Amino acid sequence: MDVNCTLVYCEEEREDDKAVIVQFSNGNLRNTEQLNFSFYKNVDETNPRKKTRRMLVAESQRLSYVGNNFGTESLKCNNLCKYYVGVLNKETMKMEVHRAQLFNMQPVIPGESSTENDASQNTDLTYREKVDSLIEAFGTNKQKRALTSRRLNQVGSETLQSAVAKAAHSVIDQKGLEALQQEVVQAESQSEVSHYLPPCFPDADTPQHVYLFEDILSPVEYDALDAAGSKMAALTPEELHKITDGGCLSVVRQLESLPREGVARERQARCAFYLLLLIKLARQKNITRKFGQEEGCPRIIHTKLMRTFTVETFNNGRVQNVVSTSMRVKVAAYCLALLLHMGDMTADLTLLHRDLGVTEKRMVEVAKSMGLTLVRHGCVKGDDDGSAADNRLASLVLPLVKYQEFTEIRKRKKMH
Repeated sequence: MDVNCTLVYCEEEREDDKAVIVQFSNGNLRNTEQLNFSFYKNVDETNPRKKTRRMLVAESQRLSYVGNNFGTESLKCNNLCKYYVGVLNKETMKMEVHRAQLFNMQPVIPGESSTENDASQNTDLTYREKVDSLIEAFGTNKQKRALTSRRLNQVGSETLQSAVAKAAHSVIDQKGLEALQQEVVQAESQSEVSHYLPPCFPDADTPQHVYLFEDILSPVEYDALDAAGSKMAALTPEELHKITDGGCLSVVRQLESLPREGVARERQARCAFYLLLLIKLARQKNITRKFGQEEGCPRIIHTKLMRTFTVETFNNGRVQNVVSTSMRVKVAAYCLALLLHMGDMTADLTLLHRDLGVTEKRMVEVAKSMGLTLVRHGCVKGDDDGSAADNRLASLVLPLVKYQEFTEIRKRKKMH
């Protein structure tokens, strides 16, 4: 026979009279006798936000569990709806219905920061950190990916500072403070064009090893210029005159002084063809894929020129290769290094700066940055009047020359 029971609702209940329902995040509880429960409330009864805060602690021999009705780890369902639990009195067969609140019990691992510490740290967050936390919670997928990428590329300032300090101390111990100060003075005295020079080895035994030929033309690139070099060596006087009219006097001078036969003639002709491409590259602003096709430029040389002496820019929805001002300085430096190998470590700066379309002052700065010795050499112009002119020559002599930076001091005008 079924037994009937009646429900009794307890209306006059305080906040402390709520029944407690717990759930464990890592599984179900088998034996409740192994846990000791403690219930805590906030002592600040005047604060309307803190007076309802409760904390439930369950301790066992192996692990402790903590549940809160506030903070990020609390259950949001306590604020969205009300929960009730029935307690049946078997003697009177009356079930009392009490208000209840749920606690999510999470294990506490020793050594981890608590929720209160995290809450106290949140008050010290910067504006950037607060924005990042909002992106984590409510941001779009694109914003979250950008946040993750920025955090992966970010280096801790403390770690970076300690690493820099350690490296600085080790360098100072090895070289000494005075030697480092001298190196800083020498570095500051160098011009800004030094960033675009070929790799330099100032401690080399011979002038040919200061600026290596392999750094200008690799063996693979040099072999690719075989056919182009043969055509350059077989040019007729009329074809040489066309190159002269085109403003490439440096190339014509090298072709006029070609050795008659042997490996030296092939080397000079191949270098002259590469020099011709560099001069034509410096005169243009935008470089296309068709550059050098009329001259028979190999594909590997075209790729080298595009990657080494141009800058990629985005214009009108297209990627363009542009020869910027700094890249023209780089072309001038590599042309000068190539001419040094072609002319027994001596090059004519006057002809080169005219062919490249740069000023003589800029060309001299490049030569000084490379540590070359500058001299004046008298020659005769190609005009009909036969007037004499002084061409500036640059020679590579060991040890390299270290020029001091010239600082102009302007005098103030007197006010009458």
